[in-house]
Amino acid sequence: MPDNIILTGFMGTGKTQVGRRLARRLGWPFVDTDLVIERELNISIRQLFAEKGEACFRQQERSVIARVCQYQRHVIATGGGAIVDPANAQQFKNSGLVVCLTSAPEVIFARVQGNTDRPLLQAEKSKGSHDDSSFEPLTTIRTLMASRADAYARAQIAIDTSQQSVEQVVAAVLSVYRDYARA
Repeated sequence: MPDNIILTGFMGTGKTQVGRRLARRLGWPFVDTDLVIERELNISIRQLFAEKGEACFRQQERSVIARVCQYQRHVIATGGGAIVDPANAQQFKNSGLVVCLTSAPEVIFARVQGNTDRPLLQAEKSKGSHDDSSFEPLTTIRTLMASRADAYARAQIAIDTSQQSVEQVVAAVLSVYRDYARA
């Protein structure tokens, strides 16, 4: 069987919720790479982006991913842009089954609306004019999703979470994992 299950995909697709429940079902530890970064640096991802920039965050993310991908029999949830980095994508592939959780942009917008801990949405907002009414988060979500589409396609499987409960997504991942492990 592959060592790990890696959950990737855009923000708001359910990686953390699905990952926690999946880990419980398997009896495996759960690791959220963003939470590891926050704990190790004692700073929120939002603050890290604001104070040190995305490049610093991506460097920390790469380091954490290299480490956690050495684990065995873990469910690993990644940040939404982690798989864009080819080094991370290779680490994931070498570590186990890579599952991309997807959702429609409108569903993602509804899920993350009002969440101030989404630094890329906040960064896009701050790039706009001083008039917050010009900021269109749904457009930003669509643009970011389109720019990452090729990277997300690196996953062995994609599961759309738009109309599924967390438990349904967990069952789908388990089914794929079992088939993958038998191959």
